Amino acid sequence: MQNTLAYARLQDKNDELNFLQKQFHFPQKNGEKALYLCGNSLGLQPKTAKKEFVKELDRWADLGVEGYFKGETAWLYYHQYLSKASASLVGAKENEVIVMNTLTTNLHLAMVSFYRPTQQRFKIIMEGSAFPSDQYAIESQVKFHGFLPENSIVEIFPREGERTLRTEDILQTIDNHKDSVALVLLGGINYYTGQFFDLKKITQKAHEVGAIAGFDLAHVAGNIPLQLHDWDVDFAVWCTYKYLNSGPGGPSGMFVNERFANDETLPRFAGWWGHNLEQRFQMKKGFIQMNGAAGWQLSTAQVFNFVAHKASLEIFESVGIEKLRQKSIQLTAYLEFILNRINEKTPYFDIITPANPNERGCQLSVLTGENGKKLFDFLAKNHVICDWREPNVIRFSPVPLYNSFQDVYRLGQLIEKAICENILKN
Repeated sequence: MQNTLAYARLQDKNDELNFLQKQFHFPQKNGEKALYLCGNSLGLQPKTAKKEFVKELDRWADLGVEGYFKGETAWLYYHQYLSKASASLVGAKENEVIVMNTLTTNLHLAMVSFYRPTQQRFKIIMEGSAFPSDQYAIESQVKFHGFLPENSIVEIFPREGERTLRTEDILQTIDNHKDSVALVLLGGINYYTGQFFDLKKITQKAHEVGAIAGFDLAHVAGNIPLQLHDWDVDFAVWCTYKYLNSGPGGPSGMFVNERFANDETLPRFAGWWGHNLEQRFQMKKGFIQMNGAAGWQLSTAQVFNFVAHKASLEIFESVGIEKLRQKSIQLTAYLEFILNRINEKTPYFDIITPANPNERGCQLSVLTGENGKKLFDFLAKNHVICDWREPNVIRFSPVPLYNSFQDVYRLGQLIEKAICENILKN
């Protein structure tokens, strides 16, 4: 690798996916295209999304309620139009996935069914410093069942002097609580460090001790290929507004292993959209669940929330997550190379995301010193949109769908400029 514009341009020229960036809208700063490295928080808008919105608005205007039943995108079946591509992204069968609600709502619905504590088995194992919404959801579920969080939630933290978790420590923690753990529930990627966990091994260990294995894949879906079915994961949830580009507040996805497809013994909070379609409009008492993950639906599908997601999924289908992953590995490695070169003479920051490509997606979390916020503000003034996380981490995410090697090179040049201007000096 080379820290030169010529090298970056050559990589972009040889990149067979480089054309994809033209399919997205980029924010403008003072009439200039912003350098967008924040897909880990909110993905960019596909240019086809507006067309799809207008199409459904026109159908609403022309058909009214009949839009539920007429046309190639009849709203009654809209969730089905998302299932094939969603299943492909997470390595599942179509009946194992459903797009509905929002992320934390689906996390709660999953725990209603899969966190079934007893006096013997009541603990939930999670990574320490998980995303706050997960912490709040898990704590409230434990309290709902009459248990104390301090006795029931087991958090795993890195070893002293380390910043990420070791897989063997996760597995050992599960083993240490083998007689009392009910649920192992981790984020697939830790939002702060960017570490991707070994979901297959964690699932195997959870099942070995008799526990359920579930994951929050908010930072994984659309970022790293998954094999949830083959890994025998019990359930998973994810949002779609990050790497899946469904827009702010976009819908959530949910995976439920086919082993539970028709399990009527599982408790669930039911709603009419999860009721058997053939009998749904008979309006009778008695919930009869749909087959698979669709049986966890509650309310009428929020079609206009699904529209942008469908537009983005069609782009994923056209190229495939595997090709995107290969570019992502190269693009993130180039960012790592640039940052390390800047850091050679004077260490201004540390990359706390694992160096092993198999243990990360496209996010690199950069631990800064006391002037890190000044660097972040400097980058913002120079049209870079990235992401600050307290107390002192900047997250950069070069997304393979719409970021380029020249974007990474440009970021490096701006950081070097900040250093020359003493932005990082005490």
